[in-house]
This record gives sequence, C-alpha cells and structure tokens, in this order.
Amino acid sequence: MNIRYTLVAEGSTDVALLPIINWALRADDRVREVEPQFVRPSELPSSSAGLAARIRRACALYPANLLFVHRDSDRELPEVRRTEIRRAVELVGEVTPSVPVVPVRTMEAWLLIDESAIREAASNPGGKMTLGLPKVGGIERMADPKKVLYDSLRTAADLSGRRLKKFHVPTAAGLVADRVRDFSPLRQLVAYNEFEVLLRQALDRMAS
Repeated sequence: MNIRYTLVAEGSTDVALLPIINWALRADDRVREVEPQFVRPSELPSSSAGLAARIRRACALYPANLLFVHRDSDRELPEVRRTEIRRAVELVGEVTPSVPVVPVRTMEAWLLIDESAIREAASNPGGKMTLGLPKVGGIERMADPKKVLYDSLRTAADLSGRRLKKFHVPTAAGLVADRVRDFSPLRQLVAYNEFEVLLRQALDRMAS
C-alpha cells in the first residue's frame, strides 16, 4: 500500500520524528511508498484551543490516509497521553486511521540511540570526545533527555570560546534523526514498542 501521512506535533523541532516514522512504515512489507507531511505549529490553532481543534485543522490542510499525533509524556504516564490523543481524534469524528506517538519524557529521548549520528550532526564525525550517552535500555529512566542530547552535541562539536557560542544546538539536534541509519535499537524501549504495535494495528485496518 502507498502511505501519505500527516504528523501533528507539539513543536517545530518535532520534525525530527519524520525519519523515525518513515523507518517504521518501511519496516512493514505491505508499505510500498511513503509520503510524509509535517504540519507546522504556526499553521494550527494555539494549544489553548485543544488538541481536537489542532487535529481538525491539520486534516483539513494536509489530507492523508494515515494520521500521526505526537505528544511528549513529560511527567504523565504515556498511556495518559495516548488516551488524550484517542479522545481528541474521537471528538473530531471521521478522520483517517490515527497512531499516537508518545515517547517517554520528550521526543529527544528517541534521538539518543546513535553516537555516530550525534557526532555527524555536530559537524565533527571524527571526534573522540566521550559523549557519556546512556545505554539504550536506560533512556526511558532519564529525567531530561533533551538536556542530555544538547549536552552531547556540544561535547561532540568540541568547540570553545566564540565558536562554541555560535554553535546552534537546536539546529544540530534537528539533524540527528536524518543521520541515523538504523532505528531498530528503539525496539528496546517500551514506548517505542507500543508505537509500533499501534502502527501495525492501523496498517492492518487499512489493508483489510
């Protein structure tokens, strides 16, 4: 099947989820073509309008046959966020099959699986500085994955003084996912496995 999907995210940096979603879709033998669509937050109602209003607008702007809705779990249990997404989709009514995307804590947790990708994103692929990344299995126990990612990028860049001040960490962070060649280590994480289960269920419905 051919997939054109729309990702409704929380912020502009969540565009980094696209390579992960693309990889997960292409891991399914039934999927032939993948066409991603990212909804810029500026195109949607403010968060105060509610998630359902944002989903409704996203579907109107970017019609697709599969919808992904991202929420960071932050301090909530992932299932709480997934329930919020399901209820919002139900309020919208007739929409395409949807899949919640809910990393534990923040989206940046899913970018901590590949040291080489971080070094490449920091424009210093041959760097030798120790990045101190956690083992993949421990990522979901981290209090602040975003800080760990940003700190590791600064370390990987191996800059100092004025050059370090000019190093734009959010931009580098946005490049990490594009540098990852294999996202299979994410299958060690409970939240990612739940995402794959829900994705498979959505594809099953589409194929039936």
